[in-house]
Amino acid sequence: MKPIVFITQKLPDQAVAELAEQYEVRMWPEEDTHAPRERLLEEAKEAHALWTMLSDQIDNEVFSSAPNLKIVSNLAVGYNNIDLEAARKHGVTVTNTPDVLTEATADLTFALLLATARNIMEAEKTVRSGQWKSWTPMGMTGQNVGGATLGIIGMGRIGEAVARRAQGFGMNILYHNRTRKSLEDVRYAEFEELLKVSDYVVILTPLTPETKGMIGAAELALMKDTACLINVARGGIVDETALYEALKEQKIWGAGLDVFEQEPVPLDHPLLTLPNLTVLPHIGSATIQTRFEMMALNAEAIKACLEKKSVKNRIC
Repeated sequence: MKPIVFITQKLPDQAVAELAEQYEVRMWPEEDTHAPRERLLEEAKEAHALWTMLSDQIDNEVFSSAPNLKIVSNLAVGYNNIDLEAARKHGVTVTNTPDVLTEATADLTFALLLATARNIMEAEKTVRSGQWKSWTPMGMTGQNVGGATLGIIGMGRIGEAVARRAQGFGMNILYHNRTRKSLEDVRYAEFEELLKVSDYVVILTPLTPETKGMIGAAELALMKDTACLINVARGGIVDETALYEALKEQKIWGAGLDVFEQEPVPLDHPLLTLPNLTVLPHIGSATIQTRFEMMALNAEAIKACLEKKSVKNRIC
């Protein structure tokens, strides 16, 4: 009997072809939704490997229902959706997909920063809707990026890649991180200082119990009224109610979000009513090349684990 691999969302055939030659691959058939909880628990009963998405909550209930499970391979760098303590308790390996998405996510981060700073989305809407009547001296004016101060919260690989892009714009770059680094033309700043002096605050830290809600009303109040907040990390890091109030009252100038606490974000969410907010549907790593590289890492890890070989990108 072949080991069973359950994939919680439909992936391209070429991404799973090699695994399908050796194992019994079961895959949720829909691209735009992941397997519902009941199906996940049902498949986990027999699965030797779970290939999961960030939207899947892999907790103690899942691990307890999966006596054959050897590995959970997560299609993401982040793994806050997986209970690592429960994984260790049940002797299950957990892997992620680091490194390969660094450049794509940094590109998207800077694109979101530029779109927010220059009102790109609102400007595009005026053209498509026929509201563009003529050139006006102050129409669709935004904020300077070149020469501005960028504050990066979380200076990992992606943070460093964003800093490199910012250097090309002649930006003054600050960062705050758990550990200090030796970086050229980038200066460490205490958390409050970074918030106070930055024109753009970019969040790139993982979501942990320590970072959950780290940007709330008090932190937003420290920022300049001309500043922008950019979040491409995880939605739970920012208090969305506080952000709504800060944007509505123009306590900060704008924000760009690629992530939300609840995804997809509900259409009736108050944030979506604000013109000074640029929103994207969690597409930080969404290039064709990057996504296939991420899938290759997942498939490689699953194969190695089931063949009892050394597993790369192991979290636990």
